[in-house]
Amino acid sequence: MDTDTTPFTESSSYDGKTRFLHWMSALFIAALWFAGEFLDWVPRGTPRISVRSTHIVAGLLLGALLVIRVLWRRNDGVQLPSLGTVAAARAANATHHVLYVLIAAMVVSGIALVWIRGDNLFNVFTVPAFDPGNKALRHDAKELHGWIANTLLILAALHAAVAVWHQWILKDGLLRRMWPAKPPLP
Repeated sequence: MDTDTTPFTESSSYDGKTRFLHWMSALFIAALWFAGEFLDWVPRGTPRISVRSTHIVAGLLLGALLVIRVLWRRNDGVQLPSLGTVAAARAANATHHVLYVLIAAMVVSGIALVWIRGDNLFNVFTVPAFDPGNKALRHDAKELHGWIANTLLILAALHAAVAVWHQWILKDGLLRRMWPAKPPLP
């Protein structure tokens, strides 16, 4: 049978703040990844300084969003029962924890990269370089930050693919639990 028999109600979905924090995190991660990947294509000078500065500030905001999200999830956020087997629930829980760790590692490695490389933020504030002549350290810090970002993006894409698989193949309503709520009609 091709119909979704899972009963769905607003009480079987996450609360609005949890959904907002989830989708804002996803948006920030995607935007930061694209900005990081294409930063070298931006002309040098003020345009590149502006894009890199925006990337740095957005990365710090992602870090703050992560802290808010973890605190919300621990203290006030709606906790829904898992769909599927115990093994699937454990895998989902582990995936969320790894995603959070990768986000934190990406933010910390980004802060370290700014400090190691030194930076000019919006032509207003200068972060002095930790070791200006150490090009190998700068290179390694940039590579590590990029590796963490790519790993995070791959895991996030797999996370999204599993959610879509649940929704379209298993038809268990999992994706609807986190989908933004429809605004009320006037």
